[in-house]
Amino acid sequence: MSRHPHLRDVANFFVFILVVFIGTVLINTFIFRSFSVTGHSMDSTLADGERLIVNRLPLTTAQFQNKSYSPERGQIIVFKNPRFVQGERDEYIVKRVIAFAGERVTVSGGVLTVYNDEHPQGFQPDNDYRKNGVGPKSPVSGDGVDVVVPEGTIFVCGDNRIGNMSYDSRSGLGTIPIFDIVGPVAIRLWPLPSFTVF
Repeated sequence: MSRHPHLRDVANFFVFILVVFIGTVLINTFIFRSFSVTGHSMDSTLADGERLIVNRLPLTTAQFQNKSYSPERGQIIVFKNPRFVQGERDEYIVKRVIAFAGERVTVSGGVLTVYNDEHPQGFQPDNDYRKNGVGPKSPVSGDGVDVVVPEGTIFVCGDNRIGNMSYDSRSGLGTIPIFDIVGPVAIRLWPLPSFTVF
């Protein structure tokens, strides 16, 4: 019979807490993370206050294979704000992927157009993501935007592109370094009636 059962119980408790802490860190780093939507820049695809699960596995897999991660066009992603200032809100931002390095993006007459080798005359990616009133709003603000996406970055926009509702690559945020991407949004977890797998 042990002479110090309480010490053993205390030690077991601290070991349990340590295991939970390490497990949480590993899950957040390599598997998934949870974020809340703040603001209306993604209306009506995502709403203020909704809870999202971001999939970290594509980045983890790319790192283990010693490859560079790249999201897919049209994916909704969360990334660290490259212009974040300590003490301010919006350290992490959710937007839709529009264009990749080397592609040219213009906004003219309220229409966003992407030019690349495959589409030298340009194409409008928004058309593929507007379904049943959900997706990028039209017309797109930011007439006069004409930028070639630099190497190692992507061009992103919120879905609420009317007026100044979305701070994104059209409106001062600039292009987003690939290394700032947390991952693609996988699930809308809350509210439960709006549960969605993306």
